Amino acid sequence: MDEVWDLASTHYRHLGFALANYGFTRFRHSRSIGDPDDALFLTTGSADYAKRYFAGGFYARTPLFRWAEHHSGACTWAWVDEAYRAGRLSPDEMEAVRQNVAHGVTAGISVSFPETSSRSKGALGLVADPGIGHAKVEAIWARERPALLAVAHMMHLKILQLPQPTRRRSLTTRQREALEWVADGKTTQDVALLMAVSAAMVEKHLRLARDALSVETTSQAVAKAALLNMIFQREPVAG
Repeated sequence: MDEVWDLASTHYRHLGFALANYGFTRFRHSRSIGDPDDALFLTTGSADYAKRYFAGGFYARTPLFRWAEHHSGACTWAWVDEAYRAGRLSPDEMEAVRQNVAHGVTAGISVSFPETSSRSKGALGLVADPGIGHAKVEAIWARERPALLAVAHMMHLKILQLPQPTRRRSLTTRQREALEWVADGKTTQDVALLMAVSAAMVEKHLRLARDALSVETTSQAVAKAALLNMIFQREPVAG
């Protein structure tokens, strides 16, 4: 995932967008992205920026987050400036715009990806470098739009296929194996024979997998691990 993100963000940096943010969740509700620990956030910003923007929930107060929630496609940020000046934003959004301006975040481009699941949503935000205003962003957008969107969608589609890291513990090889056998319909005794361990050890692997995924049942663990591409993944081939 780091390689995919680096390739895409390098392309955008050369276009004048050194600061890029990407977010994706498979657990969206009507008014929430679900548990933030289950969402994926990637940024080229500093650790302090990531803490303020993502961990602090600042992103959810921005008008561009609202736009991405309800749209699929891409837009430049000129409309945010117009809506701010016209007073058409909510108080939270108005304050978010002021804070962004104070940090030099004024112009850019957002991409909201189409999803096949009602629970999934992914979006990309490209922040224009200092000195690049709305007019210059519009010129870049007019010139680079096909390539910019092609890179964005290829990046997003590749990320969807990769195991999604979580902020909790990762699954061990044995925990993944146990979940995969359960997903195949095997009983605890079957899994014990297949893994050449005791039934008690299988139960331990499954319990730790449930803990790592923050779910209550093994069925929930199987479903969540599958959604996050954490099981049934082919091991990378060396060389």
